[in-house]
Amino acid sequence: MSHEPARASPIADLMRAGRETARLSMVFRYAIAERLGLTVSDLECLDHLADVGSATAGQVAERTNLTTGAVTSMLRRLQRAGYVTAERDPADRRRVIVTLRPERIAELERPYERFAERAQRLVEGYSVEEVMLLVRHYGRMQAMYLAELDHLRSGDTTQRSG
Repeated sequence: MSHEPARASPIADLMRAGRETARLSMVFRYAIAERLGLTVSDLECLDHLADVGSATAGQVAERTNLTTGAVTSMLRRLQRAGYVTAERDPADRRRVIVTLRPERIAELERPYERFAERAQRLVEGYSVEEVMLLVRHYGRMQAMYLAELDHLRSGDTTQRSG
């Protein structure tokens, strides 16, 4: 006897919950960006730099899905506002290396503090196995997002399943 019908509703519920979580995450990011006087793209750029330390303007463009022209304008704006430094790469003077200014990190983290504390308490209620399941799930979802972004960027309009 197949368990497929018994799985269909929970899978649909999971997909719905994932979409709602993604929507709320986006709304939350817009609210934080607004509070900081930034755009969501600015915030994505700064979050990326907080994670990686420094990046080229091209890497920022790829991460934010912006054109290089839009990234150049964004980086100028963030540099004028004192969030980042931008210096020519000594190995390749055509490239610009962008770095988040360490003294601004606390200011960027502040709006997330309450949420981070609540998320920490939530996760502490999970077993190690449950946390590892979530880590695997998020890793797989990230890989899917990256693959779909590559697909969209390539201009390929064919639809494939799997």
